[in-house]
Amino acid sequence: MSNTFTCQDCGDTFTVKPEVLARFPGWTPRLCMPCKDGRKGGPGAGAKSGAKSGAKSGAKSGAKSGSGKKKPARKSPEQNLPVEQVLERYTAGPVDGVFTDGACSGNPGPGGWGMVWVKDDQVVTQAHGHEPRTTNNRMELTALIAAYEALPEDAEVVIRSDSDLCVKTINQWAAGWKRRGWKRKEGPVKNLDLVQRAHELSLRHPRAKLVWIKAHDGSRWNEYADALATAYLRERL
Repeated sequence: MSNTFTCQDCGDTFTVKPEVLARFPGWTPRLCMPCKDGRKGGPGAGAKSGAKSGAKSGAKSGAKSGSGKKKPARKSPEQNLPVEQVLERYTAGPVDGVFTDGACSGNPGPGGWGMVWVKDDQVVTQAHGHEPRTTNNRMELTALIAAYEALPEDAEVVIRSDSDLCVKTINQWAAGWKRRGWKRKEGPVKNLDLVQRAHELSLRHPRAKLVWIKAHDGSRWNEYADALATAYLRERL
């Protein structure tokens, strides 16, 4: 029997054969084949009712997709490195700011989150955690919440997330949902508890800028955040 996942870009469900998953224990496919091949595109393309999600952590809470910034599927386990090996292997990318990531093995399934704040290529603080049954969406938002909570409210810093929908939820859509009584035109806001908390914290940190960063492009501290988010996989072994 094939396993079912939710595409992090368009929100559609898709299946992967067990024999494929068996080759990469702990790997979570994140894109359906049409999105992976670029056959879906344009604002809201593939997103049911123009706004369904369910892929990565709560930031995709039913928000629109289709920005064209697609996060690749989870790397194979030999590339899900411990943080020490990440520091040895990667040197590129920004050396200042906060980096967040979330991960989930199955959707829902066991998941983890991670955040790291760095200055001049040195760790200021970091945190990570996991839940036994969760979703990519919830883990992405949990990582972002942890990032805001680690920062002084007057911190002038860039927060980077490789979840485009997470970034758009906080930067573009949450304020409108709040004005409508935390409702979307298309239906309820998914993962409302985390969306509300992240939005509240973003308002408390007016000088913290939330931006999207491409996933798995060799950026040292984004890979580091990914390693923190997937630490639960290694802990389970």
